[in-house]
Amino acid sequence: MTTRDAIHNQVLQRGWNEKLGAFVQHYGDTVLDSSMLRMATVGAIGPTDPMWLSTLDAMEAELVVDSLVYRYDPAASPDGLAGDEGTFSLCTFNYVDALARAGRLDEARLIFEKMLTYANHVGLFSEEIGRTGQQLGNFPQAFTHLALIDAAITLDAALDRAKSRRHGASGIPAARRRADAAAT
Repeated sequence: MTTRDAIHNQVLQRGWNEKLGAFVQHYGDTVLDSSMLRMATVGAIGPTDPMWLSTLDAMEAELVVDSLVYRYDPAASPDGLAGDEGTFSLCTFNYVDALARAGRLDEARLIFEKMLTYANHVGLFSEEIGRTGQQLGNFPQAFTHLALIDAAITLDAALDRAKSRRHGASGIPAARRRADAAAT
């Protein structure tokens, strides 16, 4: 077994919390962390693996508020930083990407479109979004914009694949093709 395989197996075994039904911030913990949203993107787990889908559900219940995603719960895992923090724009776009990869396209699209409403008048995003929708933290935030691009590409490709499955290679809906064939 390679070192890579050993690390991968360890993460799958020790990073998984059976009680929560989710991957957690660190081994033996019960705290969720939005950094886990990258697991399927980097190939650590399949985007439709039941453990991954369960992790997404757990994150939705604990870290997602009105479609916006917190990095983690500071009350459950104190970070030593003063003050409150908002939701993280990068994390929300990573969530869109994860949902799209998991085939949850309606959710991914809704959250993506809602997130776009938080941009400023020229389409730029800050690092965080406050409770009243104000932009907080670093502005503009380059990593947020990279996550926006990744999410847009992933969501667009997933929507195109879904459309192709519905309409076939011709681009014409399957029901219409069958009706046209029956009429001839």
